[in-house]
Amino acid sequence: MLTLPDLSQPSGWLPLAFALVMALAMLAYVILDGYDLGVGVLLRRADDEAQKDTMIASIGPFWDANETWLVLGVGVLLVAFPLAHGVILGALYLPVALMLFGLTLRGVAFDFRVKAQAEHKPLWDRAFYAGSLLAGWSQGFMLGGLVTGFNKDWGAQVFSVLIGLCLVAAYCLLGAGWLIMKTEGALQLKAVRWAQTSLWLTAAGVAAISLATPWVSPRIFDKWFSFPNVMLLLPIPAMTVALFVVMARSLKRLPTRLAQHNQYGVAVPFASTVGVFLLAFYGLSYSLFPWLVVDKLTVWNAASAPEALEVIFYGTVIVLPVIIAYTVFAYRVFWGKSTALKY
Repeated sequence: MLTLPDLSQPSGWLPLAFALVMALAMLAYVILDGYDLGVGVLLRRADDEAQKDTMIASIGPFWDANETWLVLGVGVLLVAFPLAHGVILGALYLPVALMLFGLTLRGVAFDFRVKAQAEHKPLWDRAFYAGSLLAGWSQGFMLGGLVTGFNKDWGAQVFSVLIGLCLVAAYCLLGAGWLIMKTEGALQLKAVRWAQTSLWLTAAGVAAISLATPWVSPRIFDKWFSFPNVMLLLPIPAMTVALFVVMARSLKRLPTRLAQHNQYGVAVPFASTVGVFLLAFYGLSYSLFPWLVVDKLTVWNAASAPEALEVIFYGTVIVLPVIIAYTVFAYRVFWGKSTALKY
């Protein structure tokens, strides 16, 4: 059984604080960049360039700033937990490389398509779609590897591939929910249909991770299924199922309302999807803590020296509020319905 260190000492609470910052950064990234990755994957389903312009405009002021959270999360992993950084990124070298290639392709395609001549726009649309799909799938593959403890057997690899597809569907659900809030007319109705097609594959991915995680380690199994833990944790899956039901009902009713120019409830799919992500993240964090690598490295034995963490901590105290303030400010300024992006 694991023994927690003295949390009153820097060697005890500093690794815990950095683990929390890293977790919050990755959660913010998955939700914020998740919806714009989803919009990128959905781009190929739009009917014409006008709809695609509106979709791009809906994420234009936000997408590059959203990726700041990924930089922060990986940066904390590198400087605060260098041992875990080496193990995790070493095990995930290929999907990390694919993700970075996808994110780079997205960035290039975004800037070129808004300035390209009309005949070249479809090329950059395809590039933006491909980059979004590749980045989203790679992140799901990495999540599958984390859940299975970086197991290299074929069953674990197939599981990671399927989780990659399910995460892409979850990002599409987020992206469709975002478009329902940010657009109007035919595109808004299309976004409702896109959300409906992504809903159940997302539910399958959440169920797969929820069922697989306890079987990775006897310790994780005991945390979930020993009494009274199983009773105390029951609200998590119950609330998740309830949110999927709320989404399904909302998406069924929205076409009728939108046809009557009634915008009531347009935020429900996106807010419910965010709720599912929060619950899934909480469940995964509960399962894995205090392990950074399941049954191999904990938060404390993977951490840098306390003296180094103290120096980094002061910088984090300054930088993190600035990032949060900028994010809130950007969303407040650019909130509202989107129109075509023009330079």
